Amino acid sequence: MSDKVRIETRSACVKAAKQLVWAVALAAPVVSYEAIAQGAERSGKDVVETVCITCHGTGAQGAPRIGDKKAWSKRASQGLTSLTDHALKGIRQMPAHGGNPGLTDLEIARAIAYMVNRSGGQWVEPVSAKDMTTERSGEQIVMAQCVKCHQTGEGGAPRIGDRAAWTPRLKQGLDYLVRSAIKGHGGMPARGGMADTTDAEIRNAVLYMFNPGGAVAGESRKASAATQSAAAAPPKPGGKRVTVSGMEVYLGLISAEALRAYPKEAAERSMHGGVPGGAGQYHVNISLFDAKSGAAITDAQVEVQIAEAGMTSESKKLEPMMISNAPSYGNYFRMRARTSYLITVRVEKPGSSRPVEAKFEHRIN
Repeated sequence: MSDKVRIETRSACVKAAKQLVWAVALAAPVVSYEAIAQGAERSGKDVVETVCITCHGTGAQGAPRIGDKKAWSKRASQGLTSLTDHALKGIRQMPAHGGNPGLTDLEIARAIAYMVNRSGGQWVEPVSAKDMTTERSGEQIVMAQCVKCHQTGEGGAPRIGDRAAWTPRLKQGLDYLVRSAIKGHGGMPARGGMADTTDAEIRNAVLYMFNPGGAVAGESRKASAATQSAAAAPPKPGGKRVTVSGMEVYLGLISAEALRAYPKEAAERSMHGGVPGGAGQYHVNISLFDAKSGAAITDAQVEVQIAEAGMTSESKKLEPMMISNAPSYGNYFRMRARTSYLITVRVEKPGSSRPVEAKFEHRIN
């Protein structure tokens, strides 16, 4: 064989090898997407070997290479919550959800923990997705993305608040519908085309669109019962929930900017004397329910303190509200973007000896 033939043959082999590598890299997310869709949430090792390894195995696109202790030590110091948030929303060359919207929040967190441990760390893979990331409310997600189709019913999308259209879709249960939204269905892309949403946020959005006046509570233990008798169920908000001293405390938060986009005649526009002007204003809403009976608590005194680490806090008493026949308490607070807050809710019911406290962590993005 001549030198020229050897060179051409070697060149063809190299080219074929490169094409094979790219084919595998492009196919990996698709294969893992189907595997995830069909089975239970997987371990960090499984996710890394089928998805993350494409870039983190070689350090492609600047990704920290698995085993590179120096590259991972700085990232590990940010903690699991921060790293998971980066992976969910995308950072630098890495797209949201690692380019695979079918990955659940828990699977992503497990994959991060696995890569950290393979690179000198000693983390424990999370068992539950609870509190790994800060949730946005269903209303925030809907107004940012879902409203584009669900407001008008474009492409056959069930319209926001149209229970007759949503009820048949809930027949197989809330979890099934949420999973369908995560995977994508019909003309709707995975996660509604908003790749940085968490699983919990998708659930919140579905609940909000079913009942925008006060979405049915989305806890897994209540989902089946709620969907079977949705029309008769007492309205409860989506979003964050804490149970303390026999009381369920729900936190809702929406920017004044989003409220200004509501129709002028909407009740939300007139709360507490009207939507305040300027940037950085947020409406904090607290809904209270008896944990045993599910009855709304409407006669409490509610105060909220919002504190930023190392800064002064702001406290306000909340005013009783009634929006779409859903009783709650609310008021406006000034909060800064890209800042984490500790929100303390103090509830004093008539005849109680001392207030009940519920605490939430929330980040304004």
